[in-house]
Amino acid sequence: MSFPDATTPGSAPSDITVHVFGRTDVGRTREHNEDAFVVADLTSDNATLQPEVRTHRLGERGTMFMVADGMGGAAAGEIASAMATDIVLAEMRKRWMGAAGLTADVFATSIKQSTETANQRIHQYALEHPEHRGMGTTATIAGILGDALYLAQVGDSRAYLIRDGIARQITKDQSLIQKLVEAGELTPEEAEQSERRNIILQALGPEANIKVDLTVQQVRKGDTLVLCSDGLSGQVKTEQISECVRQLPDLVQLCKQLIDLANHAGGPDNITVVAARFEGEGLGQVGVGDAVGHRNYRFSGEARATMPMGSEELPPNATAEVRMPTVRSDMLAATPVMGMPALSEEEANRPTPRATPAIPAAAAAALEKESGGLGITTWVGIGVALAIALAAWSWFRGR
Repeated sequence: MSFPDATTPGSAPSDITVHVFGRTDVGRTREHNEDAFVVADLTSDNATLQPEVRTHRLGERGTMFMVADGMGGAAAGEIASAMATDIVLAEMRKRWMGAAGLTADVFATSIKQSTETANQRIHQYALEHPEHRGMGTTATIAGILGDALYLAQVGDSRAYLIRDGIARQITKDQSLIQKLVEAGELTPEEAEQSERRNIILQALGPEANIKVDLTVQQVRKGDTLVLCSDGLSGQVKTEQISECVRQLPDLVQLCKQLIDLANHAGGPDNITVVAARFEGEGLGQVGVGDAVGHRNYRFSGEARATMPMGSEELPPNATAEVRMPTVRSDMLAATPVMGMPALSEEEANRPTPRATPAIPAAAAAALEKESGGLGITTWVGIGVALAIALAAWSWFRGR
């Protein structure tokens, strides 16, 4: 398959039409909404859901979509998510909308650096306001430039691409459960039922530095993008998202139906969804070799991955890049959590009593998005505790 060259913005933007809508809901159990979202036509500098943005011709500077899910207790999560959307948009105005070179590299770099700046500002705000210590937010940001989507991911909000009526996740959750699934310790079905689904390994704000997962996805005529917080993805199955997109071409009704489904499933969290559909002669038809999945963005000059050929798309949640060596369960012990130090070889190999290990409740609660904030020293202890628990689990499973 072909992906956009890093030095060109893709096909003629004037031949692509973007239809978009977004909605957020407090859910059925929360007292206030800590989610936030933004939709912005970056060419006209219009960040609203007025009719001129809900259906617009894609301009030369593209369009941005973002969902943020705040955490930290009290009003901290609400502040963090609002800061994230405001700062990312402001930074995109400064870095991208004023840029001279309209290239994929500049666009992708602008999204990545805007995300990093949001993290730094939220972290600094928390340091200056002790009552909001530990505040943070997830961030899923998608920008379309020409016929390609560029995505920045921090945390466990998600992006799905629905093509030919089939939804596939194109971001990877930065969560403990995702790591356990990748290591073969849990099946996807077990992961859906896990009580630790809310434990995330990264967010904007808690740490001074983050690693942004920057990916790219080719867009075809008729594709639909859905960004959502885990208040939706945790309650609504991928197959239900597919069915809703197939049955509801009107994006206002689509967003409403998805939120209704999450609420009917209990609505335990805030629910946010942004849906965008792409049409126009500037987009190609779906062809053989077109892949839908998680694919790291490569800047010009970097070695490019070889894409699998001979099939229209990747299996669900597949990574569309050269496969790395399989991660063994015993390697999890050396994986830092939230930037925390990894275990030494001696610690990782230390004998553990033969019992089913569990993640320490204090550590789990500290990392869950519903919890309050903790200091850097406490995060170090939490990281080590989680790594020890994972090493014990790996040892037990290998017996």
